[in-house]
Amino acid sequence: RPRSHTVTTTSSSFTANLSASSSTLAYDREFLRTVPGLLMVTEIVLGLLVWTLIAGTEYFLYPAFGWVMFVAVFYWVLTVFFLIIYMTMTYTRIPQVPWTMVGLCFNGSAFVLYLIAAIVDASSVTKDLDNHNYNSWAASSFFAFMVTFCYAGNTYFSFISWRSRTLQ
Repeated sequence: RPRSHTVTTTSSSFTANLSASSSTLAYDREFLRTVPGLLMVTEIVLGLLVWTLIAGTEYFLYPAFGWVMFVAVFYWVLTVFFLIIYMTMTYTRIPQVPWTMVGLCFNGSAFVLYLIAAIVDASSVTKDLDNHNYNSWAASSFFAFMVTFCYAGNTYFSFISWRSRTLQ
């Protein structure tokens, strides 16, 4: 007796939506007009100042400045990465990731570690270490505190966004 060989295929809505949405790149110009968007751009500019002011000196001779460099470069790269994600609206293409929680954790950790780095930077700046690098280190300390305030603001807005999502 011959058997019937029937093959049934189905497509999930996830793959259909993924292929339909990945054909065009979205660009959200309005994000830069929001307070979190402006804070991100400010974090990138001021963070760049922090690590370039330190990188132009002999910071590697002093471990405290190595820590500040690590925090500044690490969060600068991640902030650029998140800015690209928000500008291209990539977060809408990956709905499995809890983006409000990711933003809250990112901004909260950046605030805490930048605050520590700014305090370490400010407490390490003395004329006794090296007169030649004093101005660069003092300026980097000032900008590190400015970046810290920006991350604090973004942490607040991330918390508000996360709180509104959890209450729904």
